Amino acid sequence: MTTLDALARPDGGFAMVAMDQRESLRHMFHLAGHGRPADDVLIDFKTAVADVLAPIASAFLADAQFGFDTVRAAVPDSTGLILAVDALDQADGGPVEDTDIDDAAFARVDDGVDAVKLLLIWRRDERREARVEIAARFIEQARSRGVLSVLEPVVRAAPSEADFDVDAAIREAARELSPLQPDLYKSQVPLAGAGTPAEQRAASAALNACMSTPWVVLSQGVERDRFADAVTAACQEGASGFLAGRALWSDVVGASDLRGELARRSADRLRALADVVDRHARPWRDAVAVPGIGGAA
Repeated sequence: MTTLDALARPDGGFAMVAMDQRESLRHMFHLAGHGRPADDVLIDFKTAVADVLAPIASAFLADAQFGFDTVRAAVPDSTGLILAVDALDQADGGPVEDTDIDDAAFARVDDGVDAVKLLLIWRRDERREARVEIAARFIEQARSRGVLSVLEPVVRAAPSEADFDVDAAIREAARELSPLQPDLYKSQVPLAGAGTPAEQRAASAALNACMSTPWVVLSQGVERDRFADAVTAACQEGASGFLAGRALWSDVVGASDLRGELARRSADRLRALADVVDRHARPWRDAVAVPGIGGAA
C-alpha cells in the first residue's frame, strides 16, 4: 500500500519541489523581460529544474501539459512523483479563477506516479458546495487508482466581500476541506510570511488547530527571503514541511546559464529548507489522527 513515505524524507517530513506552473510560468518569463516564450522553452526550463532539484527533493510536482514525459524521466526513483490533475480557468497573464479535475491528466497516472495534486479555488460564493464536491471526487478518484491525493486550496474573496480576511479564510477552508481526508493538505502560508517569528508561530498554530490531516505550506505569495522563516514557524507548530516552487527557482527564470544558476542558487535554498524540515517538521505519521488518513494502514 502506498503511504506518504513515498513523498517524504527519511524522518517523515516533506521537502518537495513544485514545477507544475503553466501559463503563469510563461507570464513569469514575460515579467522577467524575456517575452512570452514558446512551449519548448517552458519544457526546457521544467526539465532543467527537474534535473538539478529533483535529486535533492523528497518529491517533485509536474504537470501533464508541458513535457511530462521528459520531466518524469529526469526525476530519480528515490524522489516521489506528483502529477497535477487540475484544469485551470485562467486568463492570459492573470490568476487562476477556478479549477476542475482534468480527466485527461488523471489518465496519465501509471506506476511511475505516486500522487496527484488538485488546486482548488476556495470562495464563499454560490459554487462553494460544488467545489467541495470536486475535492471529494478528486480524493476518491485518487484512492481508486491507488495513488495519494494532495489537495491545494487557495482562498479568494467573493465579489461581495469588500473586507476579506485572508488568514481567517485559510483557516475556514482547512476546517471545511481537510476533514475530506486528502492524504496531504497543501496550505497557503499564514500572514503571507509577514510578521515577527512569534506572530508567525501563533498564526501557524491557529491553522494547525483547523487541520484533520498532515499538511505542508506552499510558497506563492511569500517573499522569497522570508519563506525559510515561514516554513520554520509552520513546522514548529505542526506542519510536516513544504511543497514550493517560486521560492526556489523564480529568480532564475530566463537565465542564460540556467542549470548553473539552479545549482548555485536554487539547490542551496532547497538543501537549507530540507534541513529546516529535518529539524522542525512534524513527521506525517505523527499528524495522522484517524486510521486511513495520510495513507496509513
